[in-house]
Amino acid sequence: MSDQLTSPAAGSGAAPAILTIITVTYNSRGEVGPCLESLPRELFGRPVEAIVVDNASMDGTLEFIHAKYPHVAAYPAGGNLGFGTANNFGVRRSSGEYVLFLNPDARVNAEALGHCLRRLQDEADIGIISPKLVLANGEMDLACRRAVPTVWDGVTRSTGLSRLFPNVKWCAGYNLTYLPDEETYPVGAVNGAFMMMRSSLFKRIGAFDERFFMYGEDLDLCLRCSKEGFKVVYDGRYSVIHLKGSSSRKVYRKMSKALFTGTKQFYLKHFNPHNSLIVRWKYDALFWLWSVFSSTVGAIKGHKAARPL
Repeated sequence: MSDQLTSPAAGSGAAPAILTIITVTYNSRGEVGPCLESLPRELFGRPVEAIVVDNASMDGTLEFIHAKYPHVAAYPAGGNLGFGTANNFGVRRSSGEYVLFLNPDARVNAEALGHCLRRLQDEADIGIISPKLVLANGEMDLACRRAVPTVWDGVTRSTGLSRLFPNVKWCAGYNLTYLPDEETYPVGAVNGAFMMMRSSLFKRIGAFDERFFMYGEDLDLCLRCSKEGFKVVYDGRYSVIHLKGSSSRKVYRKMSKALFTGTKQFYLKHFNPHNSLIVRWKYDALFWLWSVFSSTVGAIKGHKAARPL
């Protein structure tokens, strides 16, 4: 499969791109190089287009890409637009039939990309797909398959019940750890670090909601995809590497706040459609309690950042 997917593009002429891979960077010079080097130039005999949108990096990320990866279309966002807005910026400049939103701290391979792409081609009811994401230590990135979170999921995650009882469905509903890692099935959401879908569907469901700055927009996109009648699919038979949050670790406090803000925005958008003041107060209080509890537990354990859903 690898030879078929990465064969030289010579002779392909002006064939349109089969896939556009969009990566948003923020002070990512130290991590984006290996990411871009892992991207194939071609899949199934058609070009793969690589686009980087840089969110006002101050470490020379954009200049580094221009100098070392001239085949990559790298654009300045004109400021720090956040994750979703910057990806929308990239989509407007893309030409691929399919699109992959990929973090700069990911390392992909042609086999996983080709498998996900082939499933989208062959299975019309799949809207978004992701393989298993594997951390640098070899463990699974649990966020690569998730349910749409409930309040109870927040309780089990914040209190540690999900870690104590990972194989018990009622305790592990958010990260679905009671399901087999190496199989494939529909899920509520996948991680924004790797989301592949048809470009036409992305535009049909309205792109990323730009009211989310960072975190929550991937959940939102997956839920909107499901509401349109498409499946969000996790496929653990193939994997890619995700070094997990290298850019966000540069600004712990800001990103921890963004996590809670984004998740609360998601709840208020989808579970308070009539903008009830009472419901808003309820979620304000709930997320404040989660933030305080998670920060306290993190301080006791020596963690640097709080964990919401």
